[in-house]
Amino acid sequence: MSDEIIVMVGEMRRWGTGRGPFRDKASCHLTVNGSTPEHLAALHAMACTIGLRFSWFQAPPKASTPHYDLVESKRTAAIEAGAVFVPARTQGIQRNAARRAT
Repeated sequence: MSDEIIVMVGEMRRWGTGRGPFRDKASCHLTVNGSTPEHLAALHAMACTIGLRFSWFQAPPKASTPHYDLVESKRTAAIEAGAVFVPARTQGIQRNAARRAT
């Protein structure tokens, strides 16, 4: 895996959980390609740049990976601010490969 820190967004989708603020809306995740303090700092910096609250941050053990949920307007803002689109499935494959390598 590259040492480059990449803040990523996935595709918009409806999660179908039936509860919470995203119940009837499509959303995606704002994530980063690592879990070091530097990676998380980049994730939080992007979140701040696009107007997200730190209290919206989700991380293990309650979430499978550190992320923020984004509605379409925040996804667009993240891309405009430098986040890279990486399909959610590809992100998961990369995370699993990194876990196996450690």
